[in-house]
Amino acid sequence: MLVVAGSASPKLSARVAKQFKCQLVRPTLWRFPDGELYTRIPTELNGEHALVVQSTCYPQNDNLVELCFLLGAAKDLGAERVTAIVPYLAYARQDKQFKPGEAISIRTVCKLIEHAGADDFITVDVHQEEVTRNFSIPAYNLTAMPLLGRYLNGLKLKNPVVIGADRGASERAKQIALEMGVEYDHLEKQRVTPEKVVTQPKRLSVANRDVVIVDDIISTGGTIIEAAKILRRQHARGIYPACTHPVLAGKALQRIRAAGIKQVIATDTIEHRVSAVSVAPLIANVIH
Repeated sequence: MLVVAGSASPKLSARVAKQFKCQLVRPTLWRFPDGELYTRIPTELNGEHALVVQSTCYPQNDNLVELCFLLGAAKDLGAERVTAIVPYLAYARQDKQFKPGEAISIRTVCKLIEHAGADDFITVDVHQEEVTRNFSIPAYNLTAMPLLGRYLNGLKLKNPVVIGADRGASERAKQIALEMGVEYDHLEKQRVTPEKVVTQPKRLSVANRDVVIVDDIISTGGTIIEAAKILRRQHARGIYPACTHPVLAGKALQRIRAAGIKQVIATDTIEHRVSAVSVAPLIANVIH
């Protein structure tokens, strides 16, 4: 077994290789004058199980093409088995057609990865579980929520409560809360009058408690900022956003910090300075 490190996931690749005590291969990558990508895996893979680790975060298209090239190169070098480890899967939110003629983009992305040479596929906290059904190869969606829960448990929060950013995040909040041994809830909009809608935790009080706000992705930060405002109005003590994928597009992190949130806690599915938790043990466990 060996690990092939995609350029979007160098730290995670090294951590996965360390889990297995196996060789880490860094491909040769450069661009031709016209912008085309040159890719070469500089080692023999004949009969090996190759783990290709590459997130498809920004720039999504470049990282996706690199992933496909690495999968194909690994197959061409005679790897007996090629596992595509794509901790953050781009286009996963484009999984439905709302207007005629719209591309169901994730379906095409899954076909590309499969036909490029993947024998199986691993991702983490994909936006919708159904996405993995687009593959005809074995495909696994892991969750980093227990890992985040263990990390948060070490922060010594005061009477903490875990809140899902919306109803869809309720199950993720539950997984973190179970790891921490605390209560959980989710934010829900309630119509008080025909003209007035309030957003609040469905059943729990957050007054004088540290609150962990959970979501799978923090992209623009808008959801987290609005949730923090709501929770502060209800006298929450401290706000701790936690997510698997720190997309943090544009100036999202600056906006979050300007809203008075000091710390964002995320994993290394996307390698960012807020990536405090590694998913390498999670990946190693499913491969074992």
